[in-house]
Amino acid sequence: MTISDPESPAPRTGLTPRQARRLRIAVASVVLVTMAVVLVLRLASRTSVLVVGVYGLAMILCGVVIELSRNGRTRLGTWLLGTGLLAALAADWLLLP
Repeated sequence: MTISDPESPAPRTGLTPRQARRLRIAVASVVLVTMAVVLVLRLASRTSVLVVGVYGLAMILCGVVIELSRNGRTRLGTWLLGTGLLAALAADWLLLP
């Protein structure tokens, strides 16, 4: 039976900070491209300033999240991305005819 030293650090589980930043940058980039595709499809079916506004703001939000992640603010970026995308989906459902 071995006794571990109480001062030794516990083994790390999960992602390293660098991996977390890269993962969030990748996720925000994929969402950015997806929003661009959805914007083109929505504009093909109906031309509206609201469509451009909602999806344009969602794309800007993705860019902000990428920049936050590059600067080490991954938790803030994750919350912002999640709430921003929910707001964009809600605006699409509620505002756009």
